[in-house]
Amino acid sequence: MSEPFLSVRDLEKHYTSRGTKLTILQGISFDIGKGEVVGLVGESGSGKTTIGRSILRLVEPSAGSVRFDGTEITGLSASAMRRTRPRMQYIFQDPFASLSPRMTIGEILTEGLKIQGVGARKDRLERARRALEQVDLPADAINRYAHEFSGGQRQRIGIARALTLGPEFIVADEPVSALDVSIQAQVINLLRDLQQRLGLTMLFISHDLAVVEYICDRVIVLYLGRIMEVAPSADLYATPQHPYTRALLSAIPSPDPDARRDRQILKGDIPSPASPPSGCVFRTRCPYALPTCGEAVPELREVAPGRFKACIRDDLD
Repeated sequence: MSEPFLSVRDLEKHYTSRGTKLTILQGISFDIGKGEVVGLVGESGSGKTTIGRSILRLVEPSAGSVRFDGTEITGLSASAMRRTRPRMQYIFQDPFASLSPRMTIGEILTEGLKIQGVGARKDRLERARRALEQVDLPADAINRYAHEFSGGQRQRIGIARALTLGPEFIVADEPVSALDVSIQAQVINLLRDLQQRLGLTMLFISHDLAVVEYICDRVIVLYLGRIMEVAPSADLYATPQHPYTRALLSAIPSPDPDARRDRQILKGDIPSPASPPSGCVFRTRCPYALPTCGEAVPELREVAPGRFKACIRDDLD
């Protein structure tokens, strides 16, 4: 079996705030194959963005290993990481805050090329124009400023910025959550087309499970910094194995107003990372929790080929 294109093992991230240790991520392990799109879903505060940023070392992980195309990322020096960054790019959630209002679109798109020492100014601008064309924006947009564009157009510019360096792996962090519903489908279709046309590998972060089902090959379900379930997209949506996954899927609106769905409403809020529950971190909101669920952290185990869950119960119908 070939080595995964991206391999994450035992990733952890901790912060200390006023003398209190906050555990944001703990024991995160997963692989992504070349050309695969993997979704990362969970409620706000589950640690999704921290995983994406830790992989690219936009934040430094506290522990663990990230291997990209056979290279250990976490051990690279700053200069070696800079040489690797063109192959790994990030699409940010907020298209309004992620583009400088003081720079032209041309300056925004060529900034990374300039830092990497790619070509002369003329060559960099030509690459910027090609990137704009890839995201269906006119090449003459390079002379304008971000405030002259709509939210959907700004996110296309953010995608173009990620493409200018010719990446192989992209972390798309909630790339449509800040957009109007009418625009979301256009941007998602653009990302899907680019992924297929360019052969990109992608970690797609979202809280919208309907979007994830449409674009992702596999799905990782995250809760309070731990993985609850991993499965191929079709299998996860058809037969979710973990109680948390079932609750998330039951909340997806149905296009059929007459369809009946067993809605599972989670009680309370996600616990604080300063004082996570003992044992299974989901047990305080789980409708199927047993007294033994608080005794030990359940391991992420394979329950069917390619399917994993972190739950001690196998008797849920």
